[in-house]
Amino acid sequence: MVILLALLVVLFFLGIGFAIHLLWIAAVIFLVIWLVGLALGRGSNGRHHFYHW
Repeated sequence: MVILLALLVVLFFLGIGFAIHLLWIAAVIFLVIWLVGLALGRGSNGRHHFYHW
């Protein structure tokens, strides 16, 4: 019973670590996309944003 409980705890932390790793990858991808869009949008109408609010 103790071994099963320890295995469940290990699997739980493994899942949390994998999810956090995926969130870091997604954050880096969105940062790169945002920086590319910011660089490409600098020449439009003198504004420094590629998005329009």
